[in-house]
Amino acid sequence: MSQQSVVEELQRLGMSGYEAKAYVALVAAGTPLNGYEVAKRSGVPRSTVYETLGKLVSRGAAYEVRAGEASVGYISLPPSALLDRMRRDFDQSIETLRAELPQVASPPQVRLVHSMVDRASLLDRAEDVVAAAQTDLFLSGWPEEIAELKPLVKRAADEGVDVSVVSFGEDPDPVGNTIAHRFSKPEVVLENLGCRLLVIAADREQAVIGGIVNGEAWGVYTDDPAVVLVAVEYVRHDIAMHLIAEKFDVEDFEQFWTSDPALNHLRADHGAAAALLRRSAGQAAQARRPRRRTPKSGSATTQSSK
Repeated sequence: MSQQSVVEELQRLGMSGYEAKAYVALVAAGTPLNGYEVAKRSGVPRSTVYETLGKLVSRGAAYEVRAGEASVGYISLPPSALLDRMRRDFDQSIETLRAELPQVASPPQVRLVHSMVDRASLLDRAEDVVAAAQTDLFLSGWPEEIAELKPLVKRAADEGVDVSVVSFGEDPDPVGNTIAHRFSKPEVVLENLGCRLLVIAADREQAVIGGIVNGEAWGVYTDDPAVVLVAVEYVRHDIAMHLIAEKFDVEDFEQFWTSDPALNHLRADHGAAAALLRRSAGQAAQARRPRRRTPKSGSATTQSSK
């Protein structure tokens, strides 16, 4: 990682740009520096370097070192100690906010629904939902997406969250109550849905539903109770189906699953899930685009006809 990357990460943790640059300069030096030397090495303006160093001293990230009556240098707090201190401060703030924020929050007047139009934002929002789980977590998806969520899913399970997972493919490192979807095969399900469907619901309060295929992704987040209920029941239904299927002869059930006319009728709308998610994301993107203002009558500006 470059020094610039370190500076950017320190800024994300609350330091100003000048503070981060000055701290990195002190760490890189490994020996006390005076203000002039810090300014020269860090790029912090000489006019503000002592103010910046004073802020580092105030936050405990640096210390003054006096070499004589008129000579003052600065040395950094060791990086490991700084990071430990930042983690403690961050955890304390989180715990305080966890206790206090609900006290000032008003009951929701509207339910939130928003769309994601790429894989990164979809998985970021999925991580938010997984991390928020306190009592139960329902997850259905393909190993490619489940693997990226696995650290947070494991942490939830370790903290006592009841985790239920349906994986469309074998998961070599299952968490909680994980069921490998066996009816139908993952490639058949992918053909039927037109995408790798991802469904996550936490505490029956919030959910993410999305689809991923060929590098594209679309999805929605919601805290609407009705939609969250449907997401939960979707995962529970798949789990129940597999528990029932295990009570019957494998070949008989396979024959029923692949040849029953009613089931084949339900699977006839190939690609419908992907098409709906794509359309929903497209409509949301269209709604976010600024509308062109129509000139008032008599205005000198006109719109060309289509």
